[in-house]
Formats: sequence, structure tokens, C-alpha cells
Amino acid sequence: MTPDPAGADLAGLALAVLAVAPEAASGIWLRAQAGPDRDRWLAALRAYALPGVPFRRMPAGIAESRLIGGLDLAATLASGLPVTERGLLAEADGGYLVISMAERLDPWLASLVAATAETGELHVERDGVTQTLPAHFAMVALDEGIDDEAPSAILTERLGLVLDLAHAPFGEIPFTPGAVAAARERLPAVTTSARIIGELCAAAAGFGLASLRPSLQAVGVARALAALHGRIDVADEDAILAAALVLAPRAVQWPSRQEQQEETPPPPPPDAETPPPETPPQDQSGDPPDDVMSQSALAALPAGLLADLKARAAAGRQRSAGKAGAREKNARRGRAVGVKPGDPRTGARLGLIDTLRAAAPWQKLRRGASFGDGTIAVRREDFRIVRRRARRRTTTLFIVDASGSSALQRLGEAKGAVQLLLAECYVRRDEVALITFRGRVAEMVLPPTRALARAARALAGLAGGGGTPLATAIDTARQVAEGIMRSGRTPVLVFMTDARANIGRDGQPGRERAMADARQAARELAALGQTVILIDTANKPGEAAAVLADAMEARYLPLPYAAPEMVVHAVSQERPAPRAAHRA
Repeated sequence: MTPDPAGADLAGLALAVLAVAPEAASGIWLRAQAGPDRDRWLAALRAYALPGVPFRRMPAGIAESRLIGGLDLAATLASGLPVTERGLLAEADGGYLVISMAERLDPWLASLVAATAETGELHVERDGVTQTLPAHFAMVALDEGIDDEAPSAILTERLGLVLDLAHAPFGEIPFTPGAVAAARERLPAVTTSARIIGELCAAAAGFGLASLRPSLQAVGVARALAALHGRIDVADEDAILAAALVLAPRAVQWPSRQEQQEETPPPPPPDAETPPPETPPQDQSGDPPDDVMSQSALAALPAGLLADLKARAAAGRQRSAGKAGAREKNARRGRAVGVKPGDPRTGARLGLIDTLRAAAPWQKLRRGASFGDGTIAVRREDFRIVRRRARRRTTTLFIVDASGSSALQRLGEAKGAVQLLLAECYVRRDEVALITFRGRVAEMVLPPTRALARAARALAGLAGGGGTPLATAIDTARQVAEGIMRSGRTPVLVFMTDARANIGRDGQPGRERAMADARQAARELAALGQTVILIDTANKPGEAAAVLADAMEARYLPLPYAAPEMVVHAVSQERPAPRAAHRA
């Protein structure tokens, strides 16, 4: 029976593919909150997988020693000789690794899991142990994140299948256990035509996927779907469903050939005396146009899922990779991220278990005949101290153009935005500061603060009007940002201006010289490497602000009617989420 791609049970198909060809898909990125639906899907995967294959659950806060293995401390101390233990990745060999709360997995652990899954081998070099173990497994990354929270990209790009149970609920798997077992035996004989491969690659390009990995994964999934439906040649229906499971959920753009054709102006009517051109012969090969595969894959997605994917893609384009809330290493505060050799007398916390683990292999040599009396000989080189990493706090610095006739409007917007951001500071432990510039000077009217009363007093009496000393304002902002950085915080600079400078660095009027000074100051600011946003508040946004934003390597936002809520939204895109802003 030929399946209907538009009415397919994507959750059941994804489960069947992962049971038949886990190596082809490499795994699944499963977006779902904890609950009975997700538990039922995982139970069905275990039931349809090969009998006896291991299922290992990996918590997000797993210790590195448990993940990769190494020295078995208890057995080593008991025997006096190094005894190794297998880590979780080696235990999952030949089966499935279920990663709980993958969106909170440390990037280092995510890269370790991804590298092991890529090579199928686990290299262990720690605690005096060196060994290579087989570790072939398929990953099931459970993503419970909300909004734009997601697992690390180094992990998700290796997961072929993408499924959101909120929009594609799991009903019943459309295949019997016997059909799944037969599909495993049929899979090696399944072939894929060059046309199908070309169409999947074209669909990936249409979705804006630059990597070849999704195309290869889609081909593997299409082969598994063909085997499940009893075919030895991949059909168009298999390729469409593979594109819906692999390519469409990763889209960063949406193919719109029809819209492009509608926007193309019609050709002018031919002159009555000129004979019409000959109509070129149409392609009779029967191959569908390039975007048919991608459009069909979109049609196979549930309406709610399609809308959610488009929103995620739009949000991803709006965010930039700024350095707001950069992580810093600290010996006494922050989240523990491992251990290293060191001296606990520096104030760092001693990692007792890791210290014993480092000393254990040498006990028989150090104690000789006294081995077995229960004491442990620990030397200075065995000490291991805990490494910690904390998130730097952020100071949002507004630099507001208070010159000219529209100064009152811009000052009102700045006041509203600062007050809204201050409300967030109590949760985020961040600060807000304000610089205004007009006439010939730039003035710090609100030093970095989290105090609402202090901010209200500083904002109450702001005046406007006069010239635009833009270069001076940029220099002042750079000096303040350098001071923020020296204090251990991360600055985020937000300029609100129309960028029409007319006062130079020397305080003399002249538009051409003033613009040149502003661009030079902008390049010096860019050298700091910090996050900068330039909001163009001109009634008709023009080239001046865009050129200045390019010089300071800033995110450019033309907002002629920049309501305070819009400014706060733009700034929030550049800052870390409140949950991750500060971890003690």
C-alpha cells in the first residue's frame, strides 16, 4: 500500500526507522516534555529494537569519570593494582544512549558524546589508564527546552531524525514487530537512484542547510522507509517522508518558488508587428522541479509544527553570537566542571575522590610490605582540585542621542527601556547604565546600577537639543566599556541615534569631518570584541547608520518608532537567558 505523506504518523515512522537502521539516522532529537506520551514512545522503541541491545540513560549532570570510565577506585585500593571500569558510553555499545535534558548538557560533554558516536570508539586516557573501547550507539536526545533553548549544535547536527511530540503526537507504530524485523534483513539490498539523491540534496539547499550531513542522513532514512514498506528501490514517497523527518525541521529558510514567480513582473506585451518568439520545448523527462520535494515535505508536517519551525528559524536569524554573559573561571564560585592537579591551599576545593583515584595505582610501590593495613599513601602530586566556571554578569550601556528636534522622543524611549530592563536586573543580577550626548559633550547620567530609585532620579531631569558629537559619544562608551570589562563584567552597548554627526572629536562643527571621526571611533570600539547594537531612530532610516554599524561590527536595527518594549526585546536577544545568567 502506498503511504500518504501528508497524513503520515511522523512519530511512529521515526520510531520504526530508528529501530530498523539506527546507524543510518545516528539518533533522534526528540522535543518533548516529560510525561506519559514520551515514556510510551521510549517504551515502544525498546520493544521494537533488536532483542537484548543495551539502553543506557545519561543524566545531564553526569560526571566525566562515569561517562568515559577509567580507574575503578574501590577495586584498585583492594588489590593494589590498577583495575579499570567501563564508562557509560562503552556500556551503550551496540544499543541506544538516551540523553536526559539534552538542552542542559555541558558543551564539553556534548562534544565528547558526539565525537564518540562519530567514530564508534571511546579513547580513554586518564588516571594512568590508556585504552580504546568500541562504542557504536544511536543517540536519543530528550529536549525539554522552552522557547529558543536547544541542545548543543555539535550534538544535534549528528542526530538525523527530528521530532516534536507536541505537534506530532505518537499514536501507534504503523508496522508490526515482524515487519520491522523483515525490514532489517531487507535494508542492505535497498538502492537509491541518482534522481532521488539529487532531489534530497536540492531540498536541503532549499531549506538553507549548508552541511552535507543532513542530505546523507535523509538518504539513509529514505532507504529505511523503503525497507519498511517492502521495497528494494527508494520511491518518491519515501524521500518525501525522509525530508519531513530530517530536513524540514532544521530549516533556516523556506523555499518559495511560487512567491518568487508572483513577484517577478510580467514581460511587456509583444509589439503587434513583431512575431511572438517560439515557445521552447518543455522538459519531457518527467523529473519534478527542484522545489517539489521540499514543498511536499512541508505538506507532510502538521500545521502547528510548521508554524513553530518557522518561528524558530526567524528567531535564529535575529540572534547573533555576541559575548554577553561570557563564562569565566573562578576557583571558589560557579558550577563545578571537572578537576585538575593543584594545591587546595590556594582556596580551591579539594576533589577527594579524584585525589584518591590518582593515588590508588601507586599504593603497592609506596607502602611495600605494609600494604593491606588500610592506610592510603597520598602525595602532593596526587592532589586534585575542583575546577569551577561562573557566568559573568552583564552591564547594558545605553548611549542615547539627545540632540536635535527629536531628542524628546528618543529620551522618552530610553527612559522607558532603562526602567523595563531594571525590572529584570533583580533576577539576572545585571546592571544598566546610560550615556547621553548633545552639544559638544557626552555625559554619563546614570552609572551602572540596579537601584530603581536611583535610576528614576537620574532619568527625571534629562534635557535635549543641540549638536551631535557622535565620535565623542563612541569614545566615552568605549572607555566605560573598558572599565566594565576590568571589573569582571560583560558590557552590552546599545546606541540609539540617527548617526547624523555634525560635531567632530575636537568639538568643532562640520558634518564631513564629524562623520569621519565617528567611523574611526567606531572601528576602535569594534576592537573590544563586545556586543554592540545600533538602533537607527531616524524617521527614514538611511545609509549613515548602517555604515556606522558596519564599522563598529554592531547589529543594526532600523526602528524609527522604537517603543521601549521593542528596545528591550532587541537587547534581550543579545543577552543570556535568566536561568543561565548566574549559577553559583
